[in-house]
Amino acid sequence: MAIKHLRTAFASQYQPGQPARLVAGEAMQEPGGDYEALHKQMKRLFNSKPGKKYGRFSEDLGECPFSAWLKDYLEDKQSFSALTDRLFGQWQELLNACQEEFDGHLMLVHEALADSEVAYLLVLETDSAMRFDGSERLDATDIISLSRLNLAVRIELDDWLGENGSDNYLTLVHGRGTGEPGDLFIRLAGFTNNVDVEKETLTFLDAVEAFAKNSEPEKAGEVRAKAYEFCKDQHALGEPVEIEALSGYLDENQPERFKEFASQNAELPESGVLHPDHRKVKKLVRIAGSGGGMSVSFSSDLVNQAVYYDRDNDALTITRLPKALREQLQRYLETREE
Repeated sequence: MAIKHLRTAFASQYQPGQPARLVAGEAMQEPGGDYEALHKQMKRLFNSKPGKKYGRFSEDLGECPFSAWLKDYLEDKQSFSALTDRLFGQWQELLNACQEEFDGHLMLVHEALADSEVAYLLVLETDSAMRFDGSERLDATDIISLSRLNLAVRIELDDWLGENGSDNYLTLVHGRGTGEPGDLFIRLAGFTNNVDVEKETLTFLDAVEAFAKNSEPEKAGEVRAKAYEFCKDQHALGEPVEIEALSGYLDENQPERFKEFASQNAELPESGVLHPDHRKVKKLVRIAGSGGGMSVSFSSDLVNQAVYYDRDNDALTITRLPKALREQLQRYLETREE
């Protein structure tokens, strides 16, 4: 990982209806050191965030000019400093009309990876901390939060501008509770949602389930487990699921088998890429439910082995109880008997 360019600006809007305040730092080239460490942590938070959205830049350049400015910078028609001057200026204008209080550091990073280039636009939040000053008096200060990231967008530059570009080169983190500033950030980034994650999750689950049922009975559980493992690993990397890569992972001896099966039995996108929600994909390997004061969760492999469901009586029988659960039940019953 190597940061080519980075710049930050602190923006605040404490009195809605009044001009927002913005203080920009200098544009830095290959800052290294602590900046690399900070960006690495922000990437970890970005990749781990559930519920990300996928899309592309809005075609309304009058309303969302960031993509045009970014393209000019990448084509050496303007400097990174000029690009960020424009970007920060628009952010301040958007916050001028914001009716909610806001403060945060806007950071734009252009990063070169081993085989591609990406850009990140993030809002860094702050946490309060206490310290002793030089006179040993307690003082409150603000520090960058290394555990929260609620507004960010990643731009896959090669997928956007390359000859074989993807239709979904933007990945958005839009946390709950960000309110109007969150909506303004989406407008600043020019993000347009182009992927129905819920639909693609169902497509993924249906394709894997059908393939598992079509496999040898003793290998069905292995298929589900490997599909979930692959999806989880992709989520950790912040990457979608490529059907061709998944197919090879599920069966190294016949790497095309799942791909061919899925193309015939599921409505796959032309790109051959899905963006399933890894939380819902967990249904492949776990059965869970709660309600009426009860919460039950167990591996799907235990059905008809240690967990038995009686459909006629709507009853669940569990054998081989976990040791901790057995001990809790025994203590509870002993207390009731006393």
